[in-house]
Amino acid sequence: MEQLPCLLGMTLQQLKEVVAALGLPAFTAKQLAEWIYGKRVSDFEAMTNLSKTARQRLAETWRVGMEAPVDAVRSSDGTVKYLFRAGDSHYIESVYIPEGDRATLCISSQIGCKMNCRFCATGLQGFSGQLSVAEILNQVQCIDQPDSLTNVVFMGMGEPMDNLDNVLQAIEIMTASYGYGWSPKRITVSSVGLIPGIRRFLDSCSCHLAISLHAPNDTVRATLIPAQKAYPAGELLDVLRQYDFSHQRRLSFEYTMFQGVNDTPADARELARNLQGLDCHINLIPFHAVDGTGLRPTPPAEMERFMDLLNRLHFPTTIRRSRGQDIEAACGLLSTKRMELNA
Repeated sequence: MEQLPCLLGMTLQQLKEVVAALGLPAFTAKQLAEWIYGKRVSDFEAMTNLSKTARQRLAETWRVGMEAPVDAVRSSDGTVKYLFRAGDSHYIESVYIPEGDRATLCISSQIGCKMNCRFCATGLQGFSGQLSVAEILNQVQCIDQPDSLTNVVFMGMGEPMDNLDNVLQAIEIMTASYGYGWSPKRITVSSVGLIPGIRRFLDSCSCHLAISLHAPNDTVRATLIPAQKAYPAGELLDVLRQYDFSHQRRLSFEYTMFQGVNDTPADARELARNLQGLDCHINLIPFHAVDGTGLRPTPPAEMERFMDLLNRLHFPTTIRRSRGQDIEAACGLLSTKRMELNA
């Protein structure tokens, strides 16, 4: 039996269109938004300030659309990896990362990924489909700790700029007064560098941007990231220089370190030269081994030296602490390939 369409993921304007089509009062739309996004209620019968008629009409043609995770695995460091169903036979993963008085949720935007980055388990899995707005927001709505979240990062499975319509609508709901009411500063969107999408993203919202760079120059990057061929990093950096990142919106570069590939002092100096003129932060990421890549992690002491050199060159740089590695939740390890094969 085919499921009814869901209200989760709808903007206030879309909810207004739904209630108008059902012949319900216009204010019902705002009530629905409060129940769904403010109170995270998944049952029309629990929406007590809606009339009985409104609840009946809604239940006949719509569902709220929140879906509990299929599984949750907890790491020894407190990180939790959630598994969500996406459609009838697909799955995605999200990662909850508590850190003192902060809690970050790393969410997915696609089922798998088209980008096929050499070092990423999600890319090696391949692409199975786009997540709807509802499936993106469901990751935030249905974890065990939604009220503790201080930040959301689109750094899970998929390339957000390749599903930008749905990502932007999810962000609208997260930041709107009728939705979560969050500041855009609580949201970071990562991209491997799809220039048209990045332009549109930067023109459409004021959330933070993280670029998956991973190399000091175009030549090295081409051996790691196939998208480099269509969207060279040199062109991307020229585009980024057209925007102002000196105030509230932050620009960061993700740089996974591979021994003998991108981790020498000469690489650090070249990276700094190529980033000149950009107000940015650099995150150095330990490589978490993925079978078949032929890549090895840079030793921690060498990562420290690389970081120190970049900081001396006046580029604020930190090493991202690995979280959830024991449950395959760390950077580059998210994959539902086994689930997809068994579905």
